[in-house]
This record gives sequence, C-alpha cells and structure tokens, in this order.
Amino acid sequence: MATTAQDVRTIALSLPDSSEKLAWGMPTFRVSGKIFVSLADDDTTIGVKCPKEDRAGLIAAEPEKFFLREGHDDNYAWLRVRLAALRDADELRAILTDSWLLAAPKRLAAAHPELRADPD
Repeated sequence: MATTAQDVRTIALSLPDSSEKLAWGMPTFRVSGKIFVSLADDDTTIGVKCPKEDRAGLIAAEPEKFFLREGHDDNYAWLRVRLAALRDADELRAILTDSWLLAAPKRLAAAHPELRADPD
C-alpha cells in the first residue's frame, strides 16, 4: 500500500519535540524549530534532510524513489522522496527518523537512542 501525506504527518508528529507549521504554502515538520521534512503541495513527494555526500548514491540506487529538484536543492542538504515509491510506512518512518536525527539538537537526539538505526 502506498504511503500518504497523512502517514507523513502522523509519523513526523510522533517524533520527539516535533511540530507542524505552514511555510511557503506547504506543511513543514520541525524539531526544535528546524525543518526536518516538508510535504510538497501535491502531497506526492516530501523533502527530507540528507547529507549532500549521500544523495548521489541514493538517487543512483533508486531513482524512482529519490530525486533532487534541479537548481533548488543543489546548495542544501535535502533530498526529495516520492511517497508512492516507498515500500511501506516502516520505510517512511526510517527516512523521517533519519531526517529528524539530522535536524534535532544533539542533546535531544542523544536523549532518544531508540531512534538511531544502530543504537549503542
């Protein structure tokens, strides 16, 4: 079953200290005021934080799932994700959690080791 904008909202808001705020005409989800996911106005794609050095490999491995918005994303550590290409809500949760961890203050992220893929 394809993931939806409502799945994005539910998962994003379930993460610690997360909130929703409308910006640039689209819902954005923030942790401690920093955006970690934005929902595109057509509700079919999201933007998430992703280290610049990881983007090319993700796009090359799964171009039907990951992409960049040419000209806009070049200078930012963001990646676009097509919701319909995700396997399930678990994959969406993993992507949103990774983005949350990149945006969250270090102290907040450290207080939630259960969110890391490789907890110590």
